[in-house]
Amino acid sequence: MNLLNTITALVCLSAAFGFINHRFLKLPIKIGLMIIALTMSLALVLLNSVGVAVAAEAQAFVSGIDFNLALMQGMLSFLLFAGALQVNLEDLLAEKWVVLTLASVGVVMSTFIVGTLSYFLFNLIGLGLRYIDCLLFGALISPTDPIAVVGILKLAKAPKTLETKIIGESLFNDGVGIVIFLVLLDIAVRGEVSAGGILLLFVEEAGGGLLVGLAIGFVAYRMLRSTDEYQVEILITLALVMGGYALASFLHASGPIAVVIAGLLIGNHGRSFAMSKRTLEHLDSFWELVDELLNAILFVLIGLVVVTISFRVDYLEAILLAIPIVLLSRFISVGLPIQLFSLVREFSNRATMILTWGGLRGGISVALALSLPPGPSRDALVTITYGVVAFSIIVQGLTISSVVARAETRPS
Repeated sequence: MNLLNTITALVCLSAAFGFINHRFLKLPIKIGLMIIALTMSLALVLLNSVGVAVAAEAQAFVSGIDFNLALMQGMLSFLLFAGALQVNLEDLLAEKWVVLTLASVGVVMSTFIVGTLSYFLFNLIGLGLRYIDCLLFGALISPTDPIAVVGILKLAKAPKTLETKIIGESLFNDGVGIVIFLVLLDIAVRGEVSAGGILLLFVEEAGGGLLVGLAIGFVAYRMLRSTDEYQVEILITLALVMGGYALASFLHASGPIAVVIAGLLIGNHGRSFAMSKRTLEHLDSFWELVDELLNAILFVLIGLVVVTISFRVDYLEAILLAIPIVLLSRFISVGLPIQLFSLVREFSNRATMILTWGGLRGGISVALALSLPPGPSRDALVTITYGVVAFSIIVQGLTISSVVARAETRPS
């Protein structure tokens, strides 16, 4: 199936599932879309197992979609920009040290906690994964997903400071997580990587993404300030997202970080000094629509991916082990920094609990797992990752509002 037909099928499925959710399930749209797509996919797997031809064709259609390419090189830049566009920079700067610590030290800590615990527990059930394979799993599952977090956390009504921490962390930690993942993947493939090579890769990706984001954001800001035609200004932001992400990738810098930085710049300084009220209304409406449409398609895609994974008893056992491992690592990796920062400032009551449960995993983890090279560990890691992501979006996503409501908060 060609690209146009694939996009058409996904849009039609998203519309149909959205209608079903609105009429019958009445769940938050992103979670509802994923649940319906997941249910349909599981039904197709069962039908395929008894030889129903249409199920095999549907499975071939989903298998033919390059999820990693669709998300990492397609939708991600638009979704990150739309999310960053709505973040208040002053609020983010007030939480900068907490956000940066959680997005860097927290991700590294979580990677090694998940990798180490997984290595011992997975091999207790005979999965036979190497330590480097488990570290790869730790790297791809540790970053919280900005797409899932921003989309679902808006409904949770968390305290403003906690919401800023979670959203700010999720916007930046995927860039750090991708760098860690690439380093570990290089070690897994080549056998070793020098400390200098790791440092160079981090500087190129994270530092380069920061510089590219500032540069493209400044250029776009100057262009926006020199015109007052909302059609042209929307086109400028589109060019900023698409061209900026492509430029960052060409320069071997982090495209996600570049787009987030540019989005923060345009969403704050551009909003205050470069755009008229009329332009802002059209720009916000446009990017809100882009965000909702792409989120709908993405969550349908996440639900459909289940037809491509392997159902083995030991994989299912590993998922049941991985879920508490990931939650425990999240609790430790946010709890320790919060305890240290609490020596010099106050935090909302049960901040660690809310940060732990609100740290949702999503499409980025699935995309990284699907990008793994073919090998004996790939099927296991893809299946385990999918199980953790499905639990995170459905269970944590549906209950985060209750967790926030039950946490007796006090001003931070």
